Amino acid sequence: MAEARRRVGPKRDRIRPIIDRLAVEHADARIALNFANPLELLVSVMLSAQTTDVNVNRVTETLFRKYRRPEDYLAVPVEELERDIYATGFYRQKAKSLRGTMRMLVEEYGSEVPTDFDALLRLPGVARKTANVVAAERGDPQGIVVDTHVRRLSQRLGFTREEDPVKIERDLVKLVPRSDWARFPHLLIWHGRRVCDARRPACERCVVSDLCPSSRVG
Repeated sequence: MAEARRRVGPKRDRIRPIIDRLAVEHADARIALNFANPLELLVSVMLSAQTTDVNVNRVTETLFRKYRRPEDYLAVPVEELERDIYATGFYRQKAKSLRGTMRMLVEEYGSEVPTDFDALLRLPGVARKTANVVAAERGDPQGIVVDTHVRRLSQRLGFTREEDPVKIERDLVKLVPRSDWARFPHLLIWHGRRVCDARRPACERCVVSDLCPSSRVG
């Protein structure tokens, strides 16, 4: 792998053409969750833990017609909210986090989702990945979202050797231009789904294979 990295060149020289090529190849790359406002965005991302975006969208299609304000999540018994989000999995913990978040929004933020990144991190059940997604989708990315696709492709492309998402993000923000922080994860996610499969990457039809050290190994 070390020899492969030398052959494709330094990662700082490769990052710009990789982003540009993926942006053309996956021009439709965007967040797969459906939402109409910051509250729906926050709820969708919170519910997406340990399940698929398709599954979340199926649940929120009904959920968002019933729960329109933070107060609505607090107005029903917790058991009812659990039933409404049951299909997303881990429903008890998610319901607890949702109600804690909604209570804080009502009591401290005028029932609005805060724009401040540190304020987002204070919300119950909102870790850095969730806060990063919300901030990026609102046009003010404070970091780079690292999910399983981003982790895997960043490693394959030789952008990081880390396994921990926080350390991977630290490597990526030093490398990826800030103007690309919001779209970079989507490009890797969609490329991972369509081309760079975990088990059988389709290097023969990959637009960045000549810039990828992993395509030259094995």
